[in-house]
Amino acid sequence: MDKELTTDQIIDALGGTSETARLFGIAAASVSEWRKEGIPKSRLMYLKVVRPDLFVSAVPAAVPAAAAAETPSHLVSTSTSPYFPRERSMTDKLIIFDTTLRDGEQSPGASMTKDEKIRIAKQLERMRVDVIEAGFAAASEGDFDAIKTIAGLIKDSTICSLSRANDRDIARAAEALAPASRKRIHTFIATSPLHMEKKLRMTPDQVFEQAKLAVRFARKFTDDIEFSPEDGSRSDIDFLCRVIEAVIKEGATTINFADTVGYGVPELYGTMLRTLRERIPNSDKAIWSVHCHNDLGMAVANSLAGVMIGGARQVECTINGLGERAGNTALEEIVMAVRTRRDHFNLDIGIDTTQIVPASKLVSQITGFAVQPNKAVVGANAFAHASGIHQDGVLKARDTYEIMRAEDVGWSANKIVLGKLSGRNAFKQRLEQLGIALDSEAEVNAAFARFKDLADQKSDIFDEDIMALVSDEQHSHDNEYYRFVSLSQQSETGEKPRAKVVFSMGGKEVASEGTGNGPVDAVIHAIESVVESEAEFMLFSINAITGGTQAQGEVTIRLSKGGRIVNGMGADVDIMVATTKAYLSALTKLHSKTEKLNPQKSLEAAAAA
Repeated sequence: MDKELTTDQIIDALGGTSETARLFGIAAASVSEWRKEGIPKSRLMYLKVVRPDLFVSAVPAAVPAAAAAETPSHLVSTSTSPYFPRERSMTDKLIIFDTTLRDGEQSPGASMTKDEKIRIAKQLERMRVDVIEAGFAAASEGDFDAIKTIAGLIKDSTICSLSRANDRDIARAAEALAPASRKRIHTFIATSPLHMEKKLRMTPDQVFEQAKLAVRFARKFTDDIEFSPEDGSRSDIDFLCRVIEAVIKEGATTINFADTVGYGVPELYGTMLRTLRERIPNSDKAIWSVHCHNDLGMAVANSLAGVMIGGARQVECTINGLGERAGNTALEEIVMAVRTRRDHFNLDIGIDTTQIVPASKLVSQITGFAVQPNKAVVGANAFAHASGIHQDGVLKARDTYEIMRAEDVGWSANKIVLGKLSGRNAFKQRLEQLGIALDSEAEVNAAFARFKDLADQKSDIFDEDIMALVSDEQHSHDNEYYRFVSLSQQSETGEKPRAKVVFSMGGKEVASEGTGNGPVDAVIHAIESVVESEAEFMLFSINAITGGTQAQGEVTIRLSKGGRIVNGMGADVDIMVATTKAYLSALTKLHSKTEKLNPQKSLEAAAAA
């Protein structure tokens, strides 16, 4: 075709209204609207795939015939549909803001050590995440130190610290971020009537002034300021407009519309965001962001609605959807939805998707939160097919039942990387390739010794084995009050299982024995006969690190005491040894007196500061 086509001619060339609707997977009524409003630009990208001959002619004429002569830039959709905002360009970028190290860590029991946070931060950088929220600097000395260290190590991502809307928090965040090549201060204050009255005990006028002053003060340290109206989705829209307009005037460069309690519904959430952008005169001076929780299972849907309906260009998310209560928006689902359905979203993302599964496994191993097998993208069954019809179809043509390639997100057959005869240099090199940095040669030697012990027990060593043994080694040295020494355990049909556990307690070695209804019960009774922790046993989980009968077992045990919830982890080819290590690890965390502020539950004192 050598002439420009009108919208009507394109639809007719595709076979008419009904056939066009079928081709694009939309209602016929939507196609009829196209005849009046023009073809949305995101649909043009899909047209390029299915009918490149029509695309060439459609580029200069994707508008109604009557408007063709007077519309100079036809790639910008003239559709008034909220799903295709007018101002979108052909190459909009979606910023990925990862908050695994901050909001993700607020999951009960998901606290991480400084070294673990550094490992995750390096993996996020390897994945090319745009912004890494490394923590909440005012929460504790440990959080401050972790943020400062990450800020000095990470060069390819912007490093962010959360702060409440007060000078003390903001100054602390700025100090922690000082070493960063690119830094952002993320300050917030609640704006919903419920939060202002019950939690902050502040009037709307006081909140308004506090928000302005916070952004103004933050601007003294950096030009990259993000502001979040906490519980935004339940806030009065007139008050939101007033606050957001003011903070943008003060210098906020990103506005993050927070669905803090997962109350949003996609269409309503997206429309509310669009309304804010339309009503606030200076809304174009900031990038708009979405931050959604998964309490009703709609975090990803709400985030995408915020992008497509509301015009947001940043999504806040976490690896595996980790987060408080039911979790946050899952990074892997957002990234792969936008990438797989680029014909619809028409957005660019800078993520290296082959690093998604390694990141998922790392976060799971460090936090002890196992990934459910049917989890989208990163679950063990995400690319598995049990149905004979499906298997046959995939063998004949993969895209019959798979819309993504497993290797594109980092899935591959377990690769044997080392064995019993592997040397120290090969082991150290593999640690570097996995992004595992040990502080000294002594730590490398200790990890290598454990690797050799493991190689004596199983012939094939996988990447997951190495990650688990290093994680286990680090747990065993992080101010470990209780430390595993040995275990003798006996089980026999018809007899009560018995266990003898030798462990150190405050540097002193003790031995204890116990019986129970099962081997796990016997081990715990043996330990508790000495420790007497009075902790509540909340969770026991076993996960095979790799396939095969020689696989290491990774055990997670969750304990609760006095309102504190902790996860303990242990790994070993003997699952009872792994269980013992995990229980002692959890007891050590309970023994630690380290306390952290929760930024969303410690605001009353901050408001008065």
